[in-house]
Amino acid sequence: MKGIVPETSTTLLRDISSDAENARWPEFVARYRPMMLAFLSAQFPALDADDIVQNTLIALAGVLPHYRYAPDEMGHFRNYLTGILRNKALKQCEKDDRDRKLKVALRQEPLQKMGEDRDAEWRKSLIEIAMRQLLANEQIPERSKQIFQRVAVDGQSPESVAAAYGTSRNNVDKIKSRMLARLREIIRGLEDVGDA
Repeated sequence: MKGIVPETSTTLLRDISSDAENARWPEFVARYRPMMLAFLSAQFPALDADDIVQNTLIALAGVLPHYRYAPDEMGHFRNYLTGILRNKALKQCEKDDRDRKLKVALRQEPLQKMGEDRDAEWRKSLIEIAMRQLLANEQIPERSKQIFQRVAVDGQSPESVAAAYGTSRNNVDKIKSRMLARLREIIRGLEDVGDA
């Protein structure tokens, strides 16, 4: 990847930092996209690199106004950029893994009598849809979603999740409780739509 790493242009960074719609964004993309694709190809070959690059650029547009280029103190810009790229790739891996587990779980369910299980299947579908809506809600902090996912969905202990996020067990319980309340609201809304 060495030959692909571009020289950092402070004027280019300054221009795109000051305006998310700056005319120099295509120049930035042309300069850094090959490096990002090479990184993804080497580290995450199974992912759709174009999607990850796009998500990284969107995230970058939001954080660049607060970024200060100081390589001696904070490291090179390419490291900052690949850090964002790596986070986006890891999130996609987690999502893909969740989707895969869900598909496997659905395939492994034994076929049961239609009449008896129709309500259970319908309820399960509602919960699945509600979970997706909950985790896609941009008003909920990403940290709360991650804590809820790990405790309520992945079955990790509240103590280990609290330790991983540097917070208290009580705070983890509160987040779980709030998220479950929101999930119930979404389910009620979906049930109302189904009854209409």
